[in-house]
Amino acid sequence: MKTRNRHLIVIAGPTASGKTACAIALAKALQTEIISADARQFYREIPIGTAAPTKEELSQVPHHLVGQLSIHDAYDAGIYAEEVMTLLAQLFQKFETVILTGGSGLFVKAVTDGFDKFPDVPLDIREEVRVLYSNHGIQALQHEVQLRDPDYFSLVDSQNPQRLMRALEICLATGQPYSVFRKNQPVLRDFITHKYCIDIPRDKLYDRINKRTDEMIANGWIEEARAVYPFRQLSALQTVGYKELFAHFDGEYDLSTAISLIKQRTRNYAKRQLTWFRNTGGYRMLQEEENTPANQILTQLQS
Repeated sequence: MKTRNRHLIVIAGPTASGKTACAIALAKALQTEIISADARQFYREIPIGTAAPTKEELSQVPHHLVGQLSIHDAYDAGIYAEEVMTLLAQLFQKFETVILTGGSGLFVKAVTDGFDKFPDVPLDIREEVRVLYSNHGIQALQHEVQLRDPDYFSLVDSQNPQRLMRALEICLATGQPYSVFRKNQPVLRDFITHKYCIDIPRDKLYDRINKRTDEMIANGWIEEARAVYPFRQLSALQTVGYKELFAHFDGEYDLSTAISLIKQRTRNYAKRQLTWFRNTGGYRMLQEEENTPANQILTQLQS
């Protein structure tokens, strides 16, 4: 590094693109530590289905915010950003550079650009929205958000129930569109951010997703899903993989169909992740070449 300023290196990308391996290699080279920005990997009860770093990977480099929550804990990007900023203040006392890695674009953005402040939502409204989703599915959420805030609905991932539920909660609690509270004004940070996104060929990425799904099943994912099945209504479990396995447990389809749906929907999710990082701006896209993504980053940082 040519500057004495503090640096945050963001390694983003779609699921199964190799972010963990890249972050570990880079952290070793820079002798620093890693903060997770994968919203699914925060929950300690579901490490297999979220492809959390293994014990071996965690032992190679210190990782922060992996498995620190229970699926029963309330958590969002605003809380996450506050925790990461506190953690960064501590880590920057020891390291010139810290690595933030994960595929949850909204959580990354909350750290790098700040997070809009929203009004508190009463518990009864949260429960009302949860019941609406539970009883009538994502179509009901889509209808309500489009009705109350068409501007936000034109931007949001309409297949993401958590974002739709959050928007609807704010609409109901305030009587105003959710977009009124979205200022999208970046805040000044006291560190320099370098943002990278791993972008590998689609056929190779999809093959990795399919193979990794099979490995997760072989490693005990079904048993893990059965253990949390009684809590299937929790927000932390409204995600690809668990929803399909829960439906299998309910007898909606056999295991083979469930696994095929997991692979298909994970591929769709990966495509949406890439779209987010490409459209958000500020990311340098890393292609897999003879040089590894970690080495590409090192070369760019030293130039």
